[in-house]
Amino acid sequence: MTQEERQHWDRKYRHGSHASQEPDPLLPNAYEEFIQPLFPAGGTALDVAGGAGRHAIWVAQHGWHVTLVDLSEVGVAKARENAGELAGRIDFQVRDLTNSTLGPAQYDLVMVFFYLERTINAEVMQAVRPGGLLVYKTYTSRTPQFGQGPTHPEYLLEENELLQAFSGMTVLHYQETLRDRGIAELVARKKA
Repeated sequence: MTQEERQHWDRKYRHGSHASQEPDPLLPNAYEEFIQPLFPAGGTALDVAGGAGRHAIWVAQHGWHVTLVDLSEVGVAKARENAGELAGRIDFQVRDLTNSTLGPAQYDLVMVFFYLERTINAEVMQAVRPGGLLVYKTYTSRTPQFGQGPTHPEYLLEENELLQAFSGMTVLHYQETLRDRGIAELVARKKA
């Protein structure tokens, strides 16, 4: 990532374009159906490109210890502020994941929402502990036809690309939709 990209995201968070604290609906649904049954006592989670913290905070509210990583200092500062009393359950890190490592088998749950950096897919999968889960949702190449979201192919998945990128995991849920925007979502479990 370049300094320009960091500044771009700092501006977005400063101006409140990513201020929602409601988790994406995939997370509560995946939590009820997959995460909670496998990890009833919670565990460790990673929120990749977690921004202002909506997913990290939601998981922390359910008893998890979370690491939130984002490129934007402003986004991470907002996440810390938004977490309030839950801040002690969250490790806030300003990091460029293209220039650092996540470490192997560190997390019971890894979450990636609306972020695509293909060069770190293998590392994201390695960061999941055996038996752990990956919850991933982002835009597809169909998104531009709806006039919202990213338009550059670098940030858009091709058809079934998410499935292929994490084919070494057991797929528990996969869907590509065209409601209001092109989206792909995946819940997968790393083999024990």
